[in-house]
Amino acid sequence: MFLIPRNTNIFMLVSLIGALFLSPVQAQPYPNRDITFIVPYGPGGSTDPISRQFASQLEQALKVSVNVENKPGGSATIGTAAVIRAKPDGYTLGLTSNSVLAYQPLVNKALAWKGPEDYQSIIKLVDLPTIIAVRADSPWQTFEDFMDAVRKNPGKIRAAVSGYRTTPDLAIQELNKIAQVRIATIPFTGGGGEALIALLGGRVEASTGYAPTMLPHVQAGKIRIIASFTKDKYFAFPEASSVVQAGYNVTLPASYGIVAPKGMPNEIKDKIIATSLAIGNSPEFAQFAQKHGLILDVKGPKGMDEEMDEYTRIFRELIVFMDQKK
Repeated sequence: MFLIPRNTNIFMLVSLIGALFLSPVQAQPYPNRDITFIVPYGPGGSTDPISRQFASQLEQALKVSVNVENKPGGSATIGTAAVIRAKPDGYTLGLTSNSVLAYQPLVNKALAWKGPEDYQSIIKLVDLPTIIAVRADSPWQTFEDFMDAVRKNPGKIRAAVSGYRTTPDLAIQELNKIAQVRIATIPFTGGGGEALIALLGGRVEASTGYAPTMLPHVQAGKIRIIASFTKDKYFAFPEASSVVQAGYNVTLPASYGIVAPKGMPNEIKDKIIATSLAIGNSPEFAQFAQKHGLILDVKGPKGMDEEMDEYTRIFRELIVFMDQKK
């Protein structure tokens, strides 16, 4: 029997009874409720398959619902900030990329992060090579044709990109730097899906993006992939030229990983990391990556942080070049 002291007032009594009923819930192991998985890009782009595949496998592994929530805007900084600023209890995770984590802090000092010390890296999952597409009825059959037109028409050949200073934009800027040309980039806030719509509608001459978004339109005969920012031929589009083999040393992929707020309890953090690494190294995820043109490159928190530091160096040098061209 539970005895209540005579001098216990009503407020103490309510608190005591509440603690008795809440303590079993608090003692439940993580996770015991739904997890929110934030994607800082609009639906329909190349990040959707990655996000939903990871969230689906995480749901299976942790036995709770993982709700994918798109929060686009600010070149993917709005959604990433929502993750980093969330309560560090393990119930808010998010997809992010090298351009968000390493480039944006160099040009936006108001962000909630400056480097890996301000967020919790969970796992680096994949690299997604940037590719250049033109419409199927374009006069440019090859990457060489395209670059020839760019040289003859400086600033007039427009490439749609998935947001200002996202990786597709930065890849074109790096190509401009290495090739000493001027391709104009047109950013779209809705991500790769809107950039591709602009190409299909004839509002731009090219679109720079990724395989998951473009592959269905290639198969439908609506667009043609003329180049990939890779050292060798890209397995997803072997007919396309390698930018490096064409003489331009530009290999700037989108590097996708998972982050969480800093300060999670160690037991929760360790469980999320271990589960995520098991997902990234699973045959199921490997098959998914191959199907969608993703290059599997699984790294833990330390490896992911080191990679972001290296991208920060690359982007800092690129900013100097872009500032000189203003």
